[in-house]
Amino acid sequence: MAVPDRDTVLVVSSKFRLQWEPAQQAYVLLYAEGMIKLNSSAAEVLKRLDGTRTLAAVIDDLQRQFPKAAVENDVKEFVNVAHDQGWISFKQPA
Repeated sequence: MAVPDRDTVLVVSSKFRLQWEPAQQAYVLLYAEGMIKLNSSAAEVLKRLDGTRTLAAVIDDLQRQFPKAAVENDVKEFVNVAHDQGWISFKQPA
């Protein structure tokens, strides 16, 4: 699957719930069959996927938070993988 364009809105799939898990000391994606422990980079991206932000907005926000890092390509790569795994959905802006 191709990476969505910068105007595509991103949202965590309704099959998953993103939350901080104290026992894991990490953010996780919870789903009916279990849990996926996320690394800090994945969590930073997923925390921003509220169903209103575009890919461009997510990238811009992360770039402001981490000004010394070149985040765009990493975010696009993660978004592609997360979508292929069914963790996130794409929708066109209204």
